[in-house]
Amino acid sequence: MIDAKLISSEVERLFGSIEFTGEPAGLYDPLRYMISIGGKRLRPMLCLTSYSLFRDRFEPAVLDCAAALEVFHTFTLIHDDIMDRSPLRRGVATVWKKWNEDTAILSGDVMLIDAYTRIAKAPEHCHKQALELFSRTAAQVCEGQQYDMEFESMDDVPMSSYIDMIGLKTAVLIACSAKMGALVAGASEQECDALYDYGYQLGLAFQIADDYLDAYGDEKVFGKPIGGDIINCKKSWLTVRALEKCSSRSAFMDAFNRPASTDGERAAKIACIKSMYDALGVAADARAEIERLSEEALGAASSLGPAIPVLKEFAGKLIGRAR
Repeated sequence: MIDAKLISSEVERLFGSIEFTGEPAGLYDPLRYMISIGGKRLRPMLCLTSYSLFRDRFEPAVLDCAAALEVFHTFTLIHDDIMDRSPLRRGVATVWKKWNEDTAILSGDVMLIDAYTRIAKAPEHCHKQALELFSRTAAQVCEGQQYDMEFESMDDVPMSSYIDMIGLKTAVLIACSAKMGALVAGASEQECDALYDYGYQLGLAFQIADDYLDAYGDEKVFGKPIGGDIINCKKSWLTVRALEKCSSRSAFMDAFNRPASTDGERAAKIACIKSMYDALGVAADARAEIERLSEEALGAASSLGPAIPVLKEFAGKLIGRAR
């Protein structure tokens, strides 16, 4: 088993040395910019962590696959920021704000191509499975994003539908990351599936934590303005839970759908919705659900025995910010 510190240093080295074609600069500069601003790198970290459960040294193929997962995730962020009109990502200007929308779309496209180039370097023994897993996951992420956009115009979003959406938009890529490392390591089908299920449940917990932090986090830590979901009338786990619990859905939605174009209006809207969340106990509900899903994740991996402490530590680091 490979030490967690070595995994962290390998991920840091990997993304410190990653390169993209130099010209035209207008196409590739945004890619270099997005990689340089960093992030949690949780997907390549999880890929290498699951790989480390079965091998004691890294091979080039698993590093290529780990990089592909992060490059694909970064591609989705570039396009998501356009759709969400987000001005900041990890505390700095998003690509569409720093350059323009056309550049962001095209640079995102070439980033997706780069991700496929890297995943195609999976070893022969799992090449077909790795490509199928990655392609299926990529399509599911797009499906989840479409549902997410459609929910913005719907007053009634059942919690089951919301969970299905974040399962597609967020959890499947984290699940894919966990399974990919095991696939490359040559783990059994049962072990790969257990790690996929672990990653899926953990991905749900991670997205709910992200929803929670959008309303209750520290902007300096969160990396983007607090209250973005509220300002953009974007359904989150907190919104759906509030609608389940409130006595007057119409009153809540009137407040939630209120336009806010000035700084004062935005601040007032965030304060209003958060006061409703507080009165309904939604924040505490979110924290409880994050904990429950984290336990579900560990339960899904229970058959892996000695790996449990490693997976428990990874889960704790991932969702600890919302506890």
